[in-house]
Amino acid sequence: MSGDSGRRAEQAEAWLRQFGMENEWDEERVAARIAAVKAAIGSGEGYEPSAEELAWGARVAWRNSSRCIGRLFWPSLDVIDARGVRSEEEAAGALLRHLETAANGGRIRSVMTVLPSADSGADIRVWNHQLLRYAGYPAASPGEARRGDPASDAFTALCLELGWRGTGGDFDLLPLVISAAGREPRWFPIPQHLAPEVAIEHPEHPGIGRLGLRWYAVPVISDMALEIGGTVYPAAPFNGWYMETEIGARNFGDADRYDRIAAVADALGLDRSRNATLWKDRALVELNVAVLHSFRQAGVSIVDHHTAADQFVRFQRQEAEHGRETSARWSWLIPPLSPSLTPVWHDGGMRELELSPRLLPQDKPPRLQRLERLSESRAGAAAAAGCPVGMPSDPSAEPADESSPAAAGCPFRGH
Repeated sequence: MSGDSGRRAEQAEAWLRQFGMENEWDEERVAARIAAVKAAIGSGEGYEPSAEELAWGARVAWRNSSRCIGRLFWPSLDVIDARGVRSEEEAAGALLRHLETAANGGRIRSVMTVLPSADSGADIRVWNHQLLRYAGYPAASPGEARRGDPASDAFTALCLELGWRGTGGDFDLLPLVISAAGREPRWFPIPQHLAPEVAIEHPEHPGIGRLGLRWYAVPVISDMALEIGGTVYPAAPFNGWYMETEIGARNFGDADRYDRIAAVADALGLDRSRNATLWKDRALVELNVAVLHSFRQAGVSIVDHHTAADQFVRFQRQEAEHGRETSARWSWLIPPLSPSLTPVWHDGGMRELELSPRLLPQDKPPRLQRLERLSESRAGAAAAAGCPVGMPSDPSAEPADESSPAAAGCPFRGH
């Protein structure tokens, strides 16, 4: 067995022993399965998990996700096996079924759809960061207002290159973009009924409703890879449900996203003449109240950050009862609103562990990387010219990287 095959065999064996233990297999059954998998790897076939192993591996990958506060519900993950997909059309169909299953009439279900492995030769890749996201349109010239979500500028440029056209508004739903077998990517529209949205209104302040804000119901992260026993699945979209601060504090509040805090403050009649009025804080709280109220009025699942933090503590306790240390990255788990009022803020013992199965970041396709570099250079030029587009909220802050919560969505959450 070659060095690579030997390593793959070791990874598969370690996973199968874990799987067997957690599913109460006897040693004879585990040994037989390991022997069969090692033989397949030795013959060049590789390890392709059974349907049962795939489903459990996907759930454990969620359980191991150090950046996710919502892991209490990991055993309930629905796993859709779409490994037989071979074309862009088939992949698009699988992703649309995912959206339908996850939305579930508002009672959001946690779902992962697993497309072919890297060993299959199908080379299926989903180019979207999230299956649902709004387009971003930079200002066409100095003095003009930009529209949409700045986080989507580069991906929107890709979609436009491929022939998609939006309205140029703030909430244009982007299409699915999929490639297969080394071919150029193709785009597929998402029917409106598979992308339910929630209009944002406040129970006491109608001015917030007049801002015209809305957000989609289901956050589906789609650009991470799933690894189980050494087998990697480059396309494995997954979702949970939103925590309100992801929409109210980050998507609407961040200066480099929709940047609506000042508009909300004006809708509330707050004094913005000086920082000491704490107008930003007051507007942020009421915006998050509006998000929670609106989702609940629409019958769409959402969790507040205090409840989510309490649920994470329960998850930690359950893991300890099973003899497992919780892998956790503190900077990702503290909410962006009133973090010191949650128990996770005060937990100084968190550490991030190298565990498998796992969800992995992966390089974006080169064409998308090129467009992102172009988008960043344009934003930098605009900032140098004094335009607020792309300016960080804290001028002393370091640029966000892949490890920063500002740069990527939390697994089973999504900014």
